[in-house]
Parts: sequence; structure tokens; C-alpha cells
Amino acid sequence: MPSTVEKLSPTRAKLVIELPFEDLQPAIDAAYGEIARQVNIPGFRRGHVPPRLIDQRYGRGAVLQEAINDVLPTAYTAALSENGLTPLGRPDIDVTKLEDGQTVEFTAEVDVRPEFTLPDVSKVTVTVPVARVGDDEVDERVQRLRQRFATYTDLDRPAEAGDVVVLDLEARQNGELLADSTAEGMAYRLGEGGLVEGLDEAATGLRAGESATFAAVLIGGPHKDESADVTVTVQKVQAQELPAVDDEFAQMVSEYDTSEEMLAGLRESLERMARLDQANKARDAALDAVIAQTEFELPEKLVDDEVTARKQQVTDQLAQAGLTVDDYLAANPQEGIADADGFLAEIATQAKHALRAQIILDKLAEDLQVRVTQEDLSQLIMQKAMANNTTPEEEAQHMMDHDHTLEWMGEVRRGKALGALVSRVKVTDTDGAVVDVSRLRGDGTLADPTPDAQAPVTTTIEWNATESKAKDKDEAADPVE
Repeated sequence: MPSTVEKLSPTRAKLVIELPFEDLQPAIDAAYGEIARQVNIPGFRRGHVPPRLIDQRYGRGAVLQEAINDVLPTAYTAALSENGLTPLGRPDIDVTKLEDGQTVEFTAEVDVRPEFTLPDVSKVTVTVPVARVGDDEVDERVQRLRQRFATYTDLDRPAEAGDVVVLDLEARQNGELLADSTAEGMAYRLGEGGLVEGLDEAATGLRAGESATFAAVLIGGPHKDESADVTVTVQKVQAQELPAVDDEFAQMVSEYDTSEEMLAGLRESLERMARLDQANKARDAALDAVIAQTEFELPEKLVDDEVTARKQQVTDQLAQAGLTVDDYLAANPQEGIADADGFLAEIATQAKHALRAQIILDKLAEDLQVRVTQEDLSQLIMQKAMANNTTPEEEAQHMMDHDHTLEWMGEVRRGKALGALVSRVKVTDTDGAVVDVSRLRGDGTLADPTPDAQAPVTTTIEWNATESKAKDKDEAADPVE
């Protein structure tokens, strides 16, 4: 079917598509059949109403309109392909000519991917931190394990710094108990800080069953930053005893028989996580480098929609937590962001960056002829099920019910393109050593070197259509039961 294209801007095009009437005839016949099955006219069996009677009762125009609605998606897609356009949103379609028996004409205005050339990624160089694990990191992990399996002994004496106290807290203003400002049975190590200012001083010296009241500024809840009288009641004063790091401890907390094997396993798991973190940093750096070297305009409407959606998502999440943007910034200061306006402006900047990344990866996937297999899609469904604490069957049903198949396939395709990208750039660490990301497996282990340096192992790279980030695999990598 003939079509012409007019570029209204580098990011928007207008298609004029002509549809010969004979090409519309099969859809017209189908429309008559569908209407015949839906209407009930005395003297005719459902589904056997003749076309002439349908024309008399409902009008020929209604049939033509249903037929056009049926063929428009196919005609529009064919015109995009014929003119080499990649749409970046839904089209605005207008039927400009519709006369019975004559060629049908319609126009479609749509945001399209701008034309641009990717840089030679083999010449891109990025630097990442060294994937090194020190003794202090292993010691910290061991200490966390010891605390997890610590034993506690009740003490019949006043609480001292370093003791673990089980306590109750309540806050009042003018003698009135404040809602959402109480806690019961909270275990706290005296001297650690991080709770209410003044708590350590008030609780030190108290025995089990004793209380003390002190003035403090509340750090959370509906009365955040307000002054209140806080009463602490100590239920228990306890001494914490950490288990020795021996073979018995190793057998209790891990899959290993000896403490030496457990420590080696902890170090090895930390090294795997360090490699994964290094690869994720390489991924982000490589993509940022390509974005910096690639110039093109973004469709204004696409940007506005994405920015609006992101801002709404953030404000909704904060509102559910009873927070404003200013509350969030007070508790989580952001470098270079002074107020809510700056925070929302940063969201807009991130949205534009993510759209550029998405467009670049889509083009890279086309250039490399990246394909998405059923196995790839199944793997994504498994990842979503783990992230959402659902079953793969539930995620697959959600995909079908909400028509997410193409969207999720695009997500997988971008992830594979990103894996191909990071395997083609030159990655070195801060010590100057070359990092071969293509050898990294999904669990952080390294595959043997292969002659084909361009064959990426993409299972270590995760890409979200709107946001790129490393996944926290810290706890999952522990060799602990």
C-alpha cells in the first residue's frame, strides 16, 4: 500500500497512507460477519443477517469504520517499516479520506527515533575500581555471623555501655501520649547511637524494671523534629556472648566442616560479589561514555510523559510513607540538591538520561541483530518472580493479562545489547589491569578465557527499561544456611 513520510522534526514524522479499496474488502466482509453475530433481527438466525439489511439498519458507514479500525494497525506498521521509522510512542491517526469504493487515506503523526550514529565502542575506555577483598571485610562478615548466633545472659546490675538492653519507649507532649511514638521489647546496645538522642545517657545506670524520662527531639513519625518527653523502661540488662570462630561454629552457620574452610568460603563469596559490582560499574560507565559521545534530540512529549510518571511515582511512594520531599531530603541529604525543586529537577535529568540509554541500546541491538529467545524471556520472568516474591506462573500470567510481552522482550533485548556493549569496550581497573567482563558468570565466578573475545556472558548484566542499577547480592552470596 502506498505511503509517504514527512519529517516534521528530527523526532516527529507524519505518514500519509493510502489503502486501495480492494485491500479493504476482506475486512469489510469480516465486519459484516461480526455485526451479524452480534445483532438480533426477527426472521434471521443470529450470524445470518444479510449485508443489505445491516446497511439499512445500521448504515454502511458503521461497517466501513469497523473494517478500517481492523486494518489500520497492519497498514500503519507496514508504512513504518517501508519508510524505515522506529516509533517512540502512540500515533495520532486521522482518517482524511473515506468514500465507499474509493481509496482510503489516513495520516499518522508519531514521535520517532532520531537518526544518529553510534561511536566505535571498541575505542571506548572506562575505568572501574579494583575488585579486591581485604581482611577487614572478611572480619566484618564473620562478626556479623557471630552476632547473629550470639547468646545473652541476664544481668542483675545497672546497665553499662556495651550491654544489650531490652527496653520500652514512649513519647509524650504536655502529658499526652503521642501516636506512633512508642516501642516495646526493643533490643539495643548501649553506646551504639542511632535512636533517640539522649537515650544512652538516660538508660545507663538503670536496672531491669526501672525507668527514666528525658527531653528529646523526635527523629521520625508524624511528630518528627518536635520536642517531646521520652520515657525509657528497661525490661532486661544482658551481656552478649559471641561464639568462638571454630569448627563447631563453622558447621553451625555454614556448609563447611572447618573454620578455615568457612573463612575461605566467605572470602571467595565476597570476591564474587566484588566482581559483580565491578562489572555493574563497568556497565554503567560504558553506557554513560557512549551516551556522552552520541548526540540526538529527544521527543518533547516522550520526555514530558516520562518525567511526569517518575515524579508521580516518587511522590506517591513518599506519601504512602507519610513523608514529603522535604522530609525525605532532611533524612537523606543529597549532594548538590538543596530543596524539593532541586530534587524534582534531578528526577527530570535522570529520566532524560534513561531515555537516551534506552534509545541507544535499541539501536545497538538492531545493529548487532540481537535476538530474544523464549529462554531469555523465561529467565526474566524468573527474575521478576524473585524480586516481587511471586511465582513464575503468576508473573507470566501478569505479562499476558496486561499485554507486557513486547515490553518485556524489549527489556531483555536491551539487557543483551548492554552486555554486548560492555564486552566490547576496554575496561581497566584503577591499578591499570585489564578487566575481561565477558568471562564473568552470573554467580560472580570466572569462565575460562575463550578465543572469541567478543562473545559476552550477558547473564551478569541486568537492565531495566527505565532505570539501570546494580542488584544487591550481598546476603545471597553468603555460604550460610
